[in-house]
Amino acid sequence: MSDSSAGRGAPDGVGRVSRPDVVVVGGGVAGLVAALECARVGLRVTVLERRDELGGCVGRIELDGLTLDSGAESFAMRGGSVAELLERLGLADDIVDPNPAGAWLVWGRERGLETRPTPSGAPRATQVNAAPLPKTGMLGIPANPLGDDVRRIIGWGGAWRAYLDRIMPILTIGRSHSLGKLVRSRMGTAVLDKLVTPISAGVYSTDPDDLDLDVVAPGLNQAMTRMGSLSGGVADLVEGRRAGAAVRGIRGGMHRLVDTLVAELARFDVTVMTGAEVTGLTRVQVEAPVGEANGGEVEAWRVTAVRRGAEADAGETAEGDVGAVPGAALGADDVVGGADAATIEFTALDVVLAAPAHTSLGLVGEAVEGWRSADEWPAAASVELVTLVLDAPALAAAPRGTGVLVAAGTPGVTAKALTHSSAKWAWLGEAAEGRQVIRLSYGRLGTSNPLDGRPDDDVAALALADASTILGVDLDARMLRAAGRSAWRDALSHAALGQRDRVRALEDVVAAQPGLEVTGSWVAGTGLASVVPHALEVAHRIRHRRVSVAGDA
Repeated sequence: MSDSSAGRGAPDGVGRVSRPDVVVVGGGVAGLVAALECARVGLRVTVLERRDELGGCVGRIELDGLTLDSGAESFAMRGGSVAELLERLGLADDIVDPNPAGAWLVWGRERGLETRPTPSGAPRATQVNAAPLPKTGMLGIPANPLGDDVRRIIGWGGAWRAYLDRIMPILTIGRSHSLGKLVRSRMGTAVLDKLVTPISAGVYSTDPDDLDLDVVAPGLNQAMTRMGSLSGGVADLVEGRRAGAAVRGIRGGMHRLVDTLVAELARFDVTVMTGAEVTGLTRVQVEAPVGEANGGEVEAWRVTAVRRGAEADAGETAEGDVGAVPGAALGADDVVGGADAATIEFTALDVVLAAPAHTSLGLVGEAVEGWRSADEWPAAASVELVTLVLDAPALAAAPRGTGVLVAAGTPGVTAKALTHSSAKWAWLGEAAEGRQVIRLSYGRLGTSNPLDGRPDDDVAALALADASTILGVDLDARMLRAAGRSAWRDALSHAALGQRDRVRALEDVVAAQPGLEVTGSWVAGTGLASVVPHALEVAHRIRHRRVSVAGDA
């Protein structure tokens, strides 16, 4: 099965592999979707994933007999691409809506309240202010600054300051770029700190001053000008986007999407290799495939990967983060020189870089002579999720909705957000059979993650204490049935100021390299509703090129 051109110039000991049509670097959802779309038209595809699990930020974790999402647990209906993909995969009947109870916010400490021990001797939950998030807003920006739900959080003083937005003139020359600076100037610090910042941290792990307004709220600049105020612009956009803003999930968990994609890849004979870290990407000349370019040589890409065992990878994976079922790994017959070869080379006419930002940028820098723009890209955030399974009957009534955002500086809380998963999803509430499943999020861009270096027992205790304060219910270690951690150390927000320009510059560089594509949330945007259509577009360009080449032969 070897192809002499694939191994041309390879050092001794390097395995030589038959040449696929497409190599996809990265087995997250973007890579899996792009691989499947290419394979559907008969292209031979190989997927290389560094970790032992597929799915990237869509994964599973097994706790107390429950199979739970370790990453993304929902998708936005925006654009309809994710729903269409699920329908093609046979999952349409399993799409479900979350509990409409909505999210809450906690902030500050309530005055005049003291923390006293519970009868068991454990400290009581710290008493903090809590209220449902206003429903008529966007990214925390209220459409009605004087509404009761807004005043409950920011007070009369903050509400009147925010209302000044209605009478302040709108500058029609130029446009706002920073979300935080716009909100601060139009509505004041109370709205920014208590409403907008918690959502920015929870969704983007980024300070609102560093978020690009046109990315996180497209059309708001124009709506402000049209309506004469920021709150008026928000109201105008909210009214027109209610359907597209809906969030849905999959019965059984979003990780089922990865399982189904992997099964489809196997059906289309896609080769998937886990534990394979790509270390090199270079342009080479190879013999043209039969039927293409009328013979002779064509330009292709050589991909070098180091094949690592599960044991070597285990230390880099957060304990308890069990990924999707791996696809078909390369067998001994696929690698000339044996399956134990440490380094393997692939040669393909098309390569898709669907790995995290630092990996993909490094490979582009190696492949494109003179490109050094990777140095200008921002550092990634370190984000970690902690999932708890509890025997806590007091949480059965979902005392603070389906999730809670935490204002910065809230006493007694290290987490930035909490999801009451068993209250949010009916299927999980049924499967849990009385147990409560909650998930807490830690880490913000520009700061070290507060969980870094902490042992699992300490993290579970911290998460339990945070949950007690956030939910306003006394929880202690006797209620804890299981805890698990899921970490991402390369979370890069597409919405950061300047990121669109960096992405455009990268795309211009890549577009000048025939057969090279990049995809993933770091270029497409946050969430599956951004990632899936971008990956499909990448695959369609490859398909178009291959059909055009075959037609010209």
